[in-house]
Amino acid sequence: MLVPGGFRFGNPSPASLPAVGAPSRIGNPLCYIGGAMKSSRSFASDNNAGVHPAVLQAIARVNQGHVPGYGDDPYTAAAVRRFEQLFGREIAVFFVFNGTAANCLGLQALTQPYHAVICSEGAHINTDECGAPEKFTGCKLLPIPTREGKLTVESVAAAYHGIGDQHHVQAKVISITQATEVGTVYGLEEIQALARFAHQRDMYLHMDGARIANAAVSLGVSLRKMTRDAGVDVLSFGGTKNGALAAEAVVFFDRRLAHDFLYRRKQGMQLASKMRYIAAQMDALLTGKLWQRNAEHSNRMARLLEQELSRIPQVEIAYPVQANGVFACIPRPAIARIRKQYFYYVWNEEQNMVRWMCSFDTTEEDVRQFVELVASAVKK
Repeated sequence: MLVPGGFRFGNPSPASLPAVGAPSRIGNPLCYIGGAMKSSRSFASDNNAGVHPAVLQAIARVNQGHVPGYGDDPYTAAAVRRFEQLFGREIAVFFVFNGTAANCLGLQALTQPYHAVICSEGAHINTDECGAPEKFTGCKLLPIPTREGKLTVESVAAAYHGIGDQHHVQAKVISITQATEVGTVYGLEEIQALARFAHQRDMYLHMDGARIANAAVSLGVSLRKMTRDAGVDVLSFGGTKNGALAAEAVVFFDRRLAHDFLYRRKQGMQLASKMRYIAAQMDALLTGKLWQRNAEHSNRMARLLEQELSRIPQVEIAYPVQANGVFACIPRPAIARIRKQYFYYVWNEEQNMVRWMCSFDTTEEDVRQFVELVASAVKK
């Protein structure tokens, strides 16, 4: 295979390949036929998708000559200008490698160790970041049970207590995920209400936007209207799930909150020496609304998947499909049968709830084949 720059990679040796039919521990199954590797698309996660061709091309374009490192290059400056075009001036943008780092560093910039962060009990920062938010901020997370994955002013108010009492952590940040971990989307009024609650109490509103593109497309609004204009203070902007390769950003809508973030990012081991390769990806996603087209497609594939699954009596859709994920309850024996051909995540074992995600490269044929397998598996 010839890659940009003229280097050629050969196929891996047969000895290095797993046996045909061997179980895979990775999300996207691989088939090996005659020593060649054939990839297939799965519904495990949008993280399992590849990199969008336009993003790969952008990486190749900046792979020329020498430029200053650590973000002092023209490509990083150009990518920051793209963010300013979308979100407005007077913002601060910092690129990092992954979403966990974006969340942890963004929250760290808003808090002291005696503070607390209010979040949904199913929030990524609470369930899937291995305690990193607590470790790096020193703060306590206050997880709240939610309906359809979304915090409300009423639920947050119930956790807002002990203020001024030296024996209690002090709630300082409300963190929401857009789109949520169960594929639902906060409406503008819901975000605005949480922002008002926070700001009236000298708190901040943080948004984990790992799938922010999918949420914006679902609502039919601009990225700015759903974040800065709605009262969000700090945004973790996701690129990886939208077709990029290890490219995320922390966006401060008040530059004063980012006054020492350069040092936080470095100490948090997220300062890329060859920053241009992250910046080029973000520039590509934000140019010509590629981010929007990718999200529109993955959302549309999720709606198609929901539509086709709804025809199967044994499948119960668990949450409204508002972004690119479908959550469904299926007969327990079917879970293993489907997994023999497609890896995916069981979301709630007690309820036999599974999660199936669509990506920018999911096709209608992918959906059709998968639904046929599900229909067969649940009837056995």
